[in-house]
Amino acid sequence: MIALERVTVRYGSTTAVSELTERVGEGEWVGLIGPNGAGKTTVLRSIARLVQHEGRVTIADKDSSGMSRRHLARRIAYVPQRPTLPPDMTVSDYVLLGRTPHIGYFSFESADDHRVCSTLVERLDLAAFSDRQLATLSGGELQRLVLARALAQEAPVLLLDEPTSELDLGRRVEALELVDVLRAERGLTVISALHDLTLAGQFADRLVLLAGGRIAAAGPPVDVLEEASLGHHFGTNVRVLRTDSGELVVVPQRTP
Repeated sequence: MIALERVTVRYGSTTAVSELTERVGEGEWVGLIGPNGAGKTTVLRSIARLVQHEGRVTIADKDSSGMSRRHLARRIAYVPQRPTLPPDMTVSDYVLLGRTPHIGYFSFESADDHRVCSTLVERLDLAAFSDRQLATLSGGELQRLVLARALAQEAPVLLLDEPTSELDLGRRVEALELVDVLRAERGLTVISALHDLTLAGQFADRLVLLAGGRIAAAGPPVDVLEEASLGHHFGTNVRVLRTDSGELVVVPQRTP
């Protein structure tokens, strides 16, 4: 579904991503992990064509550089870390913006557009706020709202950049479980950047550990979430524990 071939991104004299090559299969969930500045956000922005890059990004074997913005938005939905949130806009109107790629230039929203959005507002527990202005919402409510707008695009690829950073623990799991349910229902391909290594390992099929803009490790969570490697790249001691149900838990350790 998504292929990156020797993708390189430079900001002035700084190379944020270097010669990165990776392939994400249709319906797969790949988690990008790594310390701050490792290149996670830059990789997502390269796929969404929001930053200039060298190399090639293809979507379903088609070069993304030749796609119009509207066509690209029908293929990829992107949830950034810091989205633009017009304070006077209502929740329902903001989610409806996700339908823009499906609405003609001189057309209006259809009943189906409104149905898609109202369903997502319900599923993300935002129905009680549908007429509220964005300025009145909490950080967690806004984060769920941004996810609802992205899902309203009904794009086959979903890019998530720290989608749960403003949510409490229960809401984090709920949001990611909803993404996983919709992935199964719609056959979504998901690429997410997550600081929470435990959640990344619980939800992603594969993890890609980035360090210095390069791939340091890639594979199933059980192979990538390895104590020595994580300790080296994150600069701290960690323990990787396994629960009775077989899930991996990454625990940072204080320095004695």
